[in-house]
Amino acid sequence: MELSHVDKNGNITMVDVSAKPVIKRTALAEGRVFLSSETIDIIKKGFIKKGDPIACAKVAGILAAKKTGDLIPLCHPLPIDSVSVDVEFFDKGLIINSKAVTTAKTGIEMEVLTAVSVAALTIYDMCKAVDKKMVIGDISLIKKTKEVINENI
Repeated sequence: MELSHVDKNGNITMVDVSAKPVIKRTALAEGRVFLSSETIDIIKKGFIKKGDPIACAKVAGILAAKKTGDLIPLCHPLPIDSVSVDVEFFDKGLIINSKAVTTAKTGIEMEVLTAVSVAALTIYDMCKAVDKKMVIGDISLIKKTKEVINENI
């Protein structure tokens, strides 16, 4: 198996997507922030001194998705048609989901993974004063799809 970002001489390179067709691409990623039960309770009651970590994480994740091409050296900057970040409680902390859509020549997986990662880091930053044992983990791409666009419509 060959790596797409390495040329025949072993040098890193940005993949040339100029010959690829424009396709509607969707991706979904997920991650978790594991928190103490006390921290979960403090978040639910709105007692985090910096403000609402969930609302802030959603905004941070969306902004991060939009900046992915600036953050990851060989990632193509993409037009993002839609991006969302959702955060919900589970018994051990918070689950973060991001979904994004682009109509482009390459996929939008890195954008949703970046959104989830930055949202998790934002929660960590906002809660670190009350929970010294937080763990960010289980960040993964859940699904990606491609849909050919009918240009005759």
